[in-house]
Amino acid sequence: MSRLGVHARFARGLNSHWRQTERGAGRIRIGGDGLRLGNDAASARGYTNAQIDDYQGLARRDFRWRPPLRFTARARFSHNSGTLTGTAGFGFWNDPFRMSGLRPPALPQALWFFYAGPDADMRLAPEQPGWGWKASLLDACTPRFLVWAPLLALTAPLMRIPPLTGLLWRAVQQAAGIADLQLPVSMRDWHIYTIDWQCERVRFSVDGRLLKEISHAPAGPLGLVLWLDNQYLQIAPWGHFRWGMVAKEAPQWLEIDWLAVESASA
Repeated sequence: MSRLGVHARFARGLNSHWRQTERGAGRIRIGGDGLRLGNDAASARGYTNAQIDDYQGLARRDFRWRPPLRFTARARFSHNSGTLTGTAGFGFWNDPFRMSGLRPPALPQALWFFYAGPDADMRLAPEQPGWGWKASLLDACTPRFLVWAPLLALTAPLMRIPPLTGLLWRAVQQAAGIADLQLPVSMRDWHIYTIDWQCERVRFSVDGRLLKEISHAPAGPLGLVLWLDNQYLQIAPWGHFRWGMVAKEAPQWLEIDWLAVESASA
């Protein structure tokens, strides 16, 4: 792996550049179908996570990835949307909540394929449900959002008034470049997922079919992450916040056959 690209056939194993995390009942396995990130017997009393990434121990300024590039991965899950619990996915973010180091917290940036189970309620885009298997972009580091941020606390009570909820949140959504699209595919089947990250736009595709083009893109740098855990988050514009863990009675997993990140001009 280098800053210029990565090509991984996971059945051959993980090289030393990947950082591995196994928390609680999280397990990382290599087999004939590639890399399996599993949650074997997660409890609601503790956090479980199986994850690989390329940013643990790095300062955010040293995260590897900036546009223009193209991320592609062949992946499948043990369960479909609605049955899989916790969160899972793969793509790029800035690890804003100090989950992998002592770097200071930051406003979030992410562009990834992201799953949240039915215990979650994260309505980043009002027209999309608050959980499910999605292509998602969030960039709270834009100058426009930094202007809006101090006003959010003042406008939060107004978010409870239905005529104003959509109006105010759409302004926030535009300022933070928020985009959210429910994916029309079975999570249990093998699919090829692509993120085409350019300097001024992002395209999400599945099996070569363009599903969403967004006329905004984070500048980076961002880190690359693949994970499966047992947490949920409920968050609403008017100030509702709830976080917790869910139990998993049966094993659940995310399997990745191969992955590539390479430079890609528009």
